Amino acid sequence: MYKTETWDWETGQRTIADMTPDNDHKWQEEIFISPDGEKASAVVCLDDAEFSIRTNDNVSENTFEKLWELTYATNGNLCCYAMQDEEWTMMVDNKPWEETYGFVWSPLLSADGKNVATAVQQDMEYGMSVNGTIWENLFENANNFAFSPDGSKSAAVVQVKSMGQADLKTFRSGIFSIAVDGVAWDNNLMNAWTPVFDNNAYRVAAQVRLTLYDYTIIADNILWDNTYQGVWNPSFTPDGKHVVAPVRQGGKWGMAKDGQLIWQATYANCWHQQFSKDGENLYAIVAPEFGKFSVAANDKPWKMRSPVVTDLAVSPDGKNAAALASTLNKNWRVCVNGSVWDGSYDMAGKPVFCPNSDAVAAKVRKKGKYTVLVNGKTVGGEFDMCFDPIFNTDGSKILVRGLHDGKALRVVANVPK
Repeated sequence: MYKTETWDWETGQRTIADMTPDNDHKWQEEIFISPDGEKASAVVCLDDAEFSIRTNDNVSENTFEKLWELTYATNGNLCCYAMQDEEWTMMVDNKPWEETYGFVWSPLLSADGKNVATAVQQDMEYGMSVNGTIWENLFENANNFAFSPDGSKSAAVVQVKSMGQADLKTFRSGIFSIAVDGVAWDNNLMNAWTPVFDNNAYRVAAQVRLTLYDYTIIADNILWDNTYQGVWNPSFTPDGKHVVAPVRQGGKWGMAKDGQLIWQATYANCWHQQFSKDGENLYAIVAPEFGKFSVAANDKPWKMRSPVVTDLAVSPDGKNAAALASTLNKNWRVCVNGSVWDGSYDMAGKPVFCPNSDAVAAKVRKKGKYTVLVNGKTVGGEFDMCFDPIFNTDGSKILVRGLHDGKALRVVANVPK
């Protein structure tokens, strides 16, 4: 959710900063360029156990024993984990939270970048902190952390019952649940994974394991009536009224909605489903045959087949989809609506659609050099490091951010037709 209207969209290339390591620093790492391409930041080591953040040509006066996981939020705020006096916290826009923790990991950002959450460990108990306020209840185990799109709620899989070593009886009786804002549901489950929020943060769903052999979906603390041989991550319909999830039945995979099959179980695999914004179209990565993957739109697979398909993206109008395909993690190619672009690459990034859905872009790497493809054509030049491209509002221009010969570059190019 970038507010690109205020960015500089004059066509051309600018050098934002020379990010070559300074001789006064012991080393530099985690270079990141802001979404608008105006700032390049990096963690710098000034001395033993003395780290700071460099942004363009300036080094912050704030120093810490360690800095880690540098990233920019969509609103341009720079976020980073920081340790001082052997306690960890989150730093947002160069300001550390007042609360500190034994350890932190798994940073989560709201869609607008205004809210930040993180997994925390405090006194060997686990939970989450949101904008510097820790959950009131912590647990002896927490994992699979989630943050609502608007940043108003947080959730995780938590352990609600203790068990000793090799205590299989207690484990089978159910020791996990889902906690929302630190409050655990009263359903005790053998296992639970991947809680997700609906778009409005009213509802939560997750995949669960009930017995050694039975799996299903739980939504708002209510289990689906039917069980399956396996399930994958659930998703809400855009209006939040229904939950869909890939399910395995009779050794094959299909798609269920609120516990009832809407795609019959005919696939060797089915996962990573994604709705169009209007909810009319449902896409998923599927394997019509074992080891041969594709993308299905409303249960109709593309003709394209590949040993690996990943990074599904759906256009804003919901009429187009793109994904990456490869032959066992090499020879990566970009596929749009089942058609494969020319060229194969050592690596590729998730495709990005422009706001009007007319163009799609992806960063790719070949022989150690990065480029950006738009509609299959190279734009912006060659880089030693590159970030995901961003379109302007009307989709006529694209922003490419990267590093070349130590310099942070900002390139605005016209979108090729």
